[in-house]
Amino acid sequence: MDDQAQARTTAPIGSGALSGVVTSMPPHLWFGVSAVFHYLGPAFAVLLFPHVGVLGMAWLRIATAVLVFAPLTRPWRTFARADRPTRLLLLTFGASLAVMNCSFYLALDRLPISLVAAIEFVGTIGVALVGLRCPRNVATLAFAVTGTLLLIDVRWSSDPVGLFWAFLNGALFVGYIVLGHRVAASGAGDGIAGLGAAMAIAFVVVLPIGLTDALPAFFSPPLLAAAVGVGICSSVIPYICDQLAMARLPRSSFALMLSLLPVTATLIGVIVLRQIPSFSDCLGIALVVAGVAFHKPANAG
Repeated sequence: MDDQAQARTTAPIGSGALSGVVTSMPPHLWFGVSAVFHYLGPAFAVLLFPHVGVLGMAWLRIATAVLVFAPLTRPWRTFARADRPTRLLLLTFGASLAVMNCSFYLALDRLPISLVAAIEFVGTIGVALVGLRCPRNVATLAFAVTGTLLLIDVRWSSDPVGLFWAFLNGALFVGYIVLGHRVAASGAGDGIAGLGAAMAIAFVVVLPIGLTDALPAFFSPPLLAAAVGVGICSSVIPYICDQLAMARLPRSSFALMLSLLPVTATLIGVIVLRQIPSFSDCLGIALVVAGVAFHKPANAG
């Protein structure tokens, strides 16, 4: 399915008045909410690494998402009703989610988040380039990339293991975009139902990996509450919002808008951490916003 077809495909979400409200909201708004929580979650997660370990935190994050999604989406029914190609898609998406979450946290444990974010964004550039149809979009991508490079501290590290996990996470993040769009446009109930089924599969994959490290959280209510909060911020709110955006945005447009992630990280730093951006940071924000603002969707006339 090409980008124009994806832009015209809107997965049905719920029914009645709620469905009307959801579909009437612009997809860019859903992406904005996702972008904010994309960084709130990891910020909280890093603080919990000393208590539950890196893989334990990944286990708790995915387990929390499953506990939220399962009663709402009934993933066993979604998987049972899906045809064979859709089941394969859900299995692939779920396995990718599991490994992506683990590799992301393993990279954050060894490398600065700016470097991990830079490597993550590099992969999305290729996705955006595939769907570009006109010189205007090439120019907007150049604006966005230039602004992002000003915002993030791109530097190499002497930690080859950390770099391995960071590049693996970046590659799987590209898979998340591609597979996520296919799930949003698939016949697996709707995008959210498909996401719930994929998350259940991700939990099966990660179940034996981080369970031992996660056990201390079950004997400490404050720690467990914090881990649940990370799971909701990291794997529930942003993934749902991504599906709502993916169902109505071409894949290339969604990939280009991911350049807003460093912008949201900077703004969160100002509001939450009182980290005032430099002049180059402000210039980077302006370039990224300009690039996204002037981007022309693939289905625009």
